[in-house]
Parts: sequence; C-alpha cells; structure tokens
Amino acid sequence: MSEQNRLSVGDKAPEFSLPDADGNTVSLSDFRGRSVVVYFYPAASTPGCTKEACDFRDSLAVLNDAGFDVLGVSPDKPAKLAAFRDAEGLTFPLLSDEDKSVMTAWGAFGEKQNYGKTVQGVIRSTFVVDAEGKIAKALYNVKATGHVDRLRKDLGV
Repeated sequence: MSEQNRLSVGDKAPEFSLPDADGNTVSLSDFRGRSVVVYFYPAASTPGCTKEACDFRDSLAVLNDAGFDVLGVSPDKPAKLAAFRDAEGLTFPLLSDEDKSVMTAWGAFGEKQNYGKTVQGVIRSTFVVDAEGKIAKALYNVKATGHVDRLRKDLGV
C-alpha cells in the first residue's frame, strides 16, 4: 500500500455504516460530537487480536470517561464477532467489513510484510476521530501488545 492511500491528521474520516456483531448497523456519524477510537484488526479470536481487544476492554471505562468511544473493525462475519465478543466479554461494538471496503478507504488493507513476505491483508491500524469527524491520530502497523497503553499515554488518559 502506498503512503498516498493513508490518512493523516486533519483529514476527514471516511464515513462508514457496517453491521455489528448482532447485525445492527453502526455508522461513524452516530458518534459525531464525541471522539472515537476506530481500530482495524485482522481476525477475531486470534492471539494478537484477542490481546488487543482485551486491552481495549480493560481500558474502556477510562477512555469513555475521557470522552472516547471505541469501535473495532475486522473482515469477520457478524456471527464470528458475536462469538468473540461473548468469549472475551467485550463491551464495545465490533464491526464487520467483509468486503474490506472500509479498511481500504482508511488505508488499513493492502500490502504488508508477514514473516518476511509481502502479502495482501489487514494492516493493524488505529485512528482517533475527533468530535467533528476529522482524523486526530493515525497509527499504522501497530503492535497488538502494548498498543492500547501507548495510545492512552498519547491521549493523556
């Protein structure tokens, strides 16, 4: 994926409407007026993605109190997201982007390195969208472990 396809601070966040784990439609515009952390991850119930999701779960009260909602987005079907949510006690929306169109619009799908090989896939990425719908922080190729702690430090929460 070329750098041109990536979002930068100040860009308007690409709008989306995606099904959540229960099949309800969740839109980015639903969060207008609040800041929202949107994170993209490769696959529910895998070790790294589980660690990252549980870190967000464990930090959710602090993030919410500081005015940040959290949305997780993966290419998984809603039924798999529901099983993941229930197994891990996740309390924030998990959204299904099966055709990867939202991930592509956000620069979170494309070429990446995986065990030394160039492959097409989900680029683990996290964004902070401000209350007006603009990108306040864009983090690409984040690590699953320790990522949420770093984000909290960056946000001062």
